[in-house]
This record gives sequence, structure tokens and C-alpha cells, in this order.
Amino acid sequence: MMEIIPAIDVKDGKCVRLRQGREDSGTVYAADPVGVALRWSGEGARRLHMVNLDGAFGRESKAIEILRSIASLTGARVQFGGGLRSREAIKGAFDAGASSVILGTVAFEDGDLLAETLQEYGPERVIVAIDALNGNVATRGWKELTGTDVHKAAGDLCAAGVREILCTDIGRDGMMNGPDLVTLLSLAKAGLSVIASGGISSLDDVRALLAPEYEHITGAIIGKALYEGKIVLRSAIALAGRGPGADTTPAGESQPGIA
Repeated sequence: MMEIIPAIDVKDGKCVRLRQGREDSGTVYAADPVGVALRWSGEGARRLHMVNLDGAFGRESKAIEILRSIASLTGARVQFGGGLRSREAIKGAFDAGASSVILGTVAFEDGDLLAETLQEYGPERVIVAIDALNGNVATRGWKELTGTDVHKAAGDLCAAGVREILCTDIGRDGMMNGPDLVTLLSLAKAGLSVIASGGISSLDDVRALLAPEYEHITGAIIGKALYEGKIVLRSAIALAGRGPGADTTPAGESQPGIA
């Protein structure tokens, strides 16, 4: 079953959303990320997606302490990423309560560290982020294009022992114009479990990912659509549990955004 995974992106200690990964395009939705996490877990989320944006952009932050609070107070599984480019940083995330870590840049720049992390913590606790712009893998906070095609990257990761990847279409992230279904379908056939991210803006988008051909999509990360009340979290979770033939949000149901 595909899990609905609310996104909690943290920058300067606040809960924000960026547009297409641009640091200068952020919108602050809440000053208290822990409170946001409690809200999402209270509405049924069993898994949360937390990103340390300061870490992704190479800056110091207090995100680990926020992670520690979220992990201890919500009871949800927290997948944590953003700037995890050393053994110490990865260990620190697990010690703070992360159920799994998300490796991006380091997975493409340091194969030895990726292999060591997979061996030490187990492949079920390591997610590799394939952040793509026009089919090209980007690293370093989405700023540097590697020249590697996303499909080749997925094949290489599968061969390296990775079991689950997180695919974000940078051009769609925060734009609420729907996920890249074509790329997601091709990646889902590569022998990996896939978490879809970027552009999910309606229950119809969720429904599309529940089609039989997307059986290897294990999760859907939703960010801006939740924060602006475009998607009701409980309805998305219920739809994912019932399958693609289920009804969408009942008439009259709405959810206020987070201001």
C-alpha cells in the first residue's frame, strides 16, 4: 500500500516550502515545525518527511534537535535528509530518532560511504534521493547538475544494493501542477521501491499514483497542497488505503491551510 507522507521542510528553525528548490523562493508556513508534525501525525500520518534545508545548502542548523522532538513526540516514523554527507551526520540523524535517512549528494559522490551506510544500518533504513531536472540528476541542494540520467542513476543504485529511492521532479516541486507520471512509471520498473515527490496537488494526483502499473510506488510526499489546504490529509490517507477506485473528498469537506 502506498503511504501518504507529509513534508516538513525546515529552514532557520521554521517550516517552509520552496518553489523548484530555489532558496530565495521560500514561503514560511509555521514557526514551529514540531507543532506541524504533531498536527500531521494527529490526522493519521504514520510517516513524515523532514528535510533540513540549511544542511542541504551547506549551513549549520538546529534541525537535529527539531528531529529529536518530532521523533519522540509524534510516534511517527521520520525519514530525515538534507546535508547528510558524512558518517557522523548520518549517525547523528539516527541517534536523534530518524527511522531512515535520505542520502542525496553523498550517494552520487561517495560510493564507499553509501555502501558502508547500507551495510551498517540496513538497506531498509536508507533512502536515496534522485532529484531530477529535465531528466538530469542534481546534487548540492539541487544546484549542481551531474550529467547523469535519472534512469541510469536508478539502475546503478539498484546494483549497489539500494532498495528505495525518492524521486523529486525539481521543476514541479512546489508548483502544484501534478507529478511526472511518465518518469515515475519508468523508475518503478527498475526494481526499486519509489517514493514520489513534486507537484502532487490534488486527490486525483494521488489516485493516479494508485493505478496498478505504479505498484512499486511505496509513498507519495505532499507538501504545499497540504499547507494551503488543497488536499485534506485524512482524505488522502483514506484514498491510499482504499485504492484507485475510491471516491475523492466528500462534498463540503475542507481543511484549512497552515498560516
